[in-house]
Amino acid sequence: MAKKILITDIHHGNGGGHVTYILSLLHGLKGHYDLTLAAPPTGRLYKHAQTIEGIRVLPGLYTSRPLPLIAEVRRLRRFLKHELFDVVHVNGGADHRHVMLARLGLRHRPAIVWTKHNTNAVSSFGHRLRAALGTDISIAASEFVGQQLLASSYSRKPIEVIRNGISPAFFCSVDSQERYQARQALFGPLPDDAVVFGSTGGTDLDKGWMLLLQAASTLPVELRERIRVVVAGDPPSERVMAQVQELGLQERQVVFPGLVADVRGILSACDVGFVLSYREASSYACCEAMAMGLPALVSDAGGLPENLRDGIDGWVVPVGNVQALAQRLRAILDESPAALTAKGASARARVEALFSTRSFLERTEQVYRAACHNV
Repeated sequence: MAKKILITDIHHGNGGGHVTYILSLLHGLKGHYDLTLAAPPTGRLYKHAQTIEGIRVLPGLYTSRPLPLIAEVRRLRRFLKHELFDVVHVNGGADHRHVMLARLGLRHRPAIVWTKHNTNAVSSFGHRLRAALGTDISIAASEFVGQQLLASSYSRKPIEVIRNGISPAFFCSVDSQERYQARQALFGPLPDDAVVFGSTGGTDLDKGWMLLLQAASTLPVELRERIRVVVAGDPPSERVMAQVQELGLQERQVVFPGLVADVRGILSACDVGFVLSYREASSYACCEAMAMGLPALVSDAGGLPENLRDGIDGWVVPVGNVQALAQRLRAILDESPAALTAKGASARARVEALFSTRSFLERTEQVYRAACHNV
């Protein structure tokens, strides 16, 4: 039975949903296991994990340059030999490689569990090596990712699809007064028929938020003026902001509040959550919006369409298709507030059914136990 677990991660910066996933594990499993995190000290994960009581947090570096790599693997090997972990849960390519190399030849070999958080290809030599020598069980963040793994070298070992865990008690819908205050704080006075679209998935262009602005800019002026957009994440570069301004949207029609500690303050102001990524395994941002009682507008990229039922909990549009997105925006603007509210309620119910934190934690614990038996 797994008792002592090391969780590793590679992110130096914000890390997005990848980091949210690991923080959910740390918060949910603390007190049940002896947990250690080894992650870059410059990252959000490292800094946040230090505030969680009962978690040991250590600096972990996973470079690819030969000399530092050798030194890091040697230190990791000594650490694994001394600590006698039951499971090492890796979450990226570089930490996976380091743990695989450090484990080779150890008398006490911890099981290695790998979670695939993205839709990147898994056909490289490095993946084939890690599948053969450094993986006891793989976790896929969605059915789409699970199918990728089944078609790869990782299919020789067990693969489990475990959806992200979202707490409906934490991400709950707000009353009309809270919503009004949140909208005022972001946009100032709004017309009664305004529809606010919100994304907390970050400002990287591959998240597709620029597509929404491009689609909005093609609408007739009377429709375009009803749209407001908020995108939380690292402030966009000057070059990206110039692109936004070229679209001719009004001042304060598009707001970038920066990185926020609590996304509920952003989502409280919204009528629709959106994630229009070009590539996406699952998306915490989508599920968080749905848990807040918002219908979700998503692209058909990767595992995103699995999150909702088109026309019931939100809408699915072709990835990268501005014309189709513009048509969908027209349709959303035609919907009554009551219809949007009904879709939002359905979206929240779907999150409660498919993305519960309890199920996420229980199934991950089952993987840990199974991995220990497979070593």
